[in-house]
Amino acid sequence: MAQEELNKDAKVISGMFDSIASKYDRMNHGMSLGIDRRWRRRFLRKLSKEMAPGAAVLDLACGTGDLTRALAQEGFSVTGLDISAEMMEVGKVKCRDLDPQPQFVLGSAEQIPFPDASFDAVTIAFGLRNFDHRAECLQEIRRVLKPGGRLAVLEFAVPKNPLWRALYLFYFKHAMRLVGKAVGSGSAYGYLVDSVLAFPRYETLCREFEAAGFTRVRYDTYSGGIACGYSACK
Repeated sequence: MAQEELNKDAKVISGMFDSIASKYDRMNHGMSLGIDRRWRRRFLRKLSKEMAPGAAVLDLACGTGDLTRALAQEGFSVTGLDISAEMMEVGKVKCRDLDPQPQFVLGSAEQIPFPDASFDAVTIAFGLRNFDHRAECLQEIRRVLKPGGRLAVLEFAVPKNPLWRALYLFYFKHAMRLVGKAVGSGSAYGYLVDSVLAFPRYETLCREFEAAGFTRVRYDTYSGGIACGYSACK
């Protein structure tokens, strides 16, 4: 499906994620066989090496708070922001044993409700592909970053190796849709599949970051290209 055919209106996206919030974690961990947890750990290790303890981090499109919680446990001052209130309610429960607890804010990447230069880093785990008007969102992200601040993005990709890509796409296109239908969320998981396949990756996405004014843009592949970690500086 072409990217322009995907409906990424904020009300549509928030409603979709509200509807699957209670089963989102269980389904995602199950369909990835738990590999997504390893990806987040690797992603966080790299960011932690680059950031000072106590740094202010905005976890954008925080969803159910897996990365938000992990960032807080690393000692960062974390704010989670998402357009889905129900997803964040799951995240709040997940983080209620932490002290201090992350702050959770309902809001959109198109209009981030914080002043200029508020954060040392902005993280996005598996959420950037859902942004409508992505160029404008990247400008907003850059606005709220302090000079020298970091953007760190973890997102699905498609392997470059032809054989691995064919095996992955077979699983991704068929198994995910079947599991989604089995739990009554076929349309939501169908969207997730289509959004991944339509999303730019590797050098193409890096060029978008550069066009938004970011520097030192680079990426690392995870699990042979199933996912990709991107980093950039303001």
